[in-house]
Order: sequence, then structure tokens, then C-alpha cells
Amino acid sequence: MVDPHETADPSSRAEMLRSAKQRSSDEIDRLSDVLVDVSHQIWERPELCFEERFAHDLLCDTLDASGVPAGRHAYELETAFEAAAGSTGPTVAVLCEYDALPDIGHACGHNVIAAAGLGAGLATAALADELGGRVRILGTPAEEGGGGKVFMIRRGAFEGLDAAMMVHPADHDLPTLTTLAIHTLEVEYTGVAAHAAAAPHLGRNALDAAVLGYVNVAALRQHIRPDERVHGVFPEAGDKPNIVPRHASAFWYVRAATVERLEELKTRVVACLEAGAMAAGCVMDLRWIDPPYSDMVDDDRLLDRYERNATALGRPFADAEVVGPVVGSTDMGNVSHVVPSIHPLVAVAPAGVSIHTPEFASHAGGPAGDRAVIDGAKALAATIIDCWLDPLRPRPAPGAITTAVAERI
Repeated sequence: MVDPHETADPSSRAEMLRSAKQRSSDEIDRLSDVLVDVSHQIWERPELCFEERFAHDLLCDTLDASGVPAGRHAYELETAFEAAAGSTGPTVAVLCEYDALPDIGHACGHNVIAAAGLGAGLATAALADELGGRVRILGTPAEEGGGGKVFMIRRGAFEGLDAAMMVHPADHDLPTLTTLAIHTLEVEYTGVAAHAAAAPHLGRNALDAAVLGYVNVAALRQHIRPDERVHGVFPEAGDKPNIVPRHASAFWYVRAATVERLEELKTRVVACLEAGAMAAGCVMDLRWIDPPYSDMVDDDRLLDRYERNATALGRPFADAEVVGPVVGSTDMGNVSHVVPSIHPLVAVAPAGVSIHTPEFASHAGGPAGDRAVIDGAKALAATIIDCWLDPLRPRPAPGAITTAVAERI
């Protein structure tokens, strides 16, 4: 057998690359019914973060049946898994997400992500030893706020990788999600209950403390950067109007373009909330929810390879300046700070249909979602093969993270 890494003749290497990609595409076509069925089953059984037991078992069972044994409950997470193939060469991870959203199910299309990642992993596993590469298929739970990938980073899941990749559904094929670093905040307010009519002077209104903090943040929004966001809700706001609320709570998302700017913005938000509590004479307890999410740093070398492969499948990237960015936060951002990574978007819905809506969920489980599963798997598999036969040169870890932030990632 010819060692693919020692084949100097450019025409021979090009033919080897073309042949390998075609074989991976053929394998995905052979598996297409299985992959689409996996997508549909996950779509029909939406599970919230860290509760994805059905999806975890389904994906692991499919890997086992295909001859790629899955390590279940990996990295101390009940619904994470890992499978691997290949014994030498560059190591590339393909990631699967499979958690859903409350009430609106797979309105982020994670069923498509799971099935596409599965397909890419199985297709490349069949070629790994022959081509001299290694693939790692990682099941990463709880992207929707739980930060499964962050816990997996801390426990060594991404060590020894040369690249990591996944695709994410959207209403266009785009290079990436425009990400914001995010940290979530829970706030508890404690006041003094009293009869709101008979003795209001004896009370200290916890809801007032929460509302005043909210108003302060609303004023702050006039003086933050255009790419920064602060938004919150009141999960608890009192029981009856004639009882001065003794207890109230708030839940906040604080987002910024980078982890460094996020730390700056968090300080300003806390000052707003503290002022509200002080004005109302209430006690405030804050809890920043671990883990925070980092901004996404896409590796341009990987992205160029994926773009060529997606274009060959009839999925060229749309012009982001024309269609507008898809903005959000993801724990894939944390991955991109420790290993070269990409997070391209694959169209599953008509233009203008936003993720996290019931309409988007319907498309993720329909024919367009099925096509995205197959095309996404093929584009990822071809990009993995590119990384095997033309390895990325080492590059310093992307991004620059302060020591305090790095400790949390």
C-alpha cells in the first residue's frame, strides 16, 4: 500500500484525494436511510440539556452496529460519548450535538447536527487506517446553556487533536455563526414582607430591587458596544399584590464579542444590579453560572477546505453581508480556543426563518433537514480527509484569553 503522506507526485496525491472523497460520499449515500432515520428519531424525542438519554443511546447503538464501538457516558457526563478509528496520523474530531429547547423542541436543528456528525464519522472511520488518519466522534451534550463541551475540555476530551469541526443548521449556508461570548447570571433578592395596604412602611420590596436593577441595565444598554447584549427575565416576582414581595429573582444573559470584553461588561452589569438592591433596601445574592461560553475563533485554513467541499456539493456560502449574520453563543467557541475549529452553517430552512422558532423546528425535521444531514456529513467527511492527506501546520492556539478566564474554560 502506498503511504498517502509520502506520495510526492502532485497528480497522484490529487487523485488519491479525489478517490477518497468519492468513497466517503458513496459510504454516506449507503448510510443515508440510517442517518435520516437517526435525525428523525432525535427530532421526534426532544430532550433538554444533560437529559439526552434517548439520543445518546440511539447514536451509540448506531455506532456499535456499524463497527465503531462507542464509549458511553464519557468524561463523567451521563449523555456524552466518544468513538474513534484509525491508529496513526492527524487526529480530527467531528462533533455531535443533540439537545433540544423547552417547548419548541429541535428549533435549533441539533438533530441535523447529530446525524451529520455521525455520518461524517462513520464514513471516515471506514477509511482511517488506509489513509493514515484518525477520527474521533464526540457526542457533546447540553449546548443549549449547559456547556457540555466546556466540561469535556476540562476533562481532556480535546487533547491531542489537530482539528475539530461540526455543522449547524440555519436559513443559509454560511461560513460561521457570529458568536458572542456569554456568561449567565442568577440573582436572588431578599426583602421584608408586609401588608401592602395596612403597613407598607414595614416592608422592603424585593421586586422593587429587581425592577430597579432592570431599569439600570436598560440605561446601561445605551452606552455599550453594538456587539454587546444584556437581557434578563424575572422567574419570581412575588405572590399577591397586597403582600410586599419578600423574595424575587432575576435571570440574566450577558454577552460580548470576546471573553475579555465580557469580563468588563459583567462588572458594569453587577454595579447596576447592586444599585437597585441598595435603593430598595434589600439583600442581593449573585451567582454566575458555570461555565461561560467563549467567542468562536474559526480557523481560516479549515474553513477554506470546508467551503470548497460544500461548494462541490452545490452549497456555496451565501454573502453574509447581504443576508445578514446569524448571531448567537455556543460552547463550540470554547473548543476553538484550544484546537483549530470550524462551525459552518448549513441551510435547512427558507431565507428569513430564524433559528429557535417553531417554524424552524418543522424544517429541521423535514426534507430540507434530511438533505442537510447528507450534505453536511459529506462536506465534513471530505474536510476530514483533507486534514489527513494535507495536514495543517501547527499554529499557536487561537485567541488570547486572560489567566482568570482560561481557568474557567
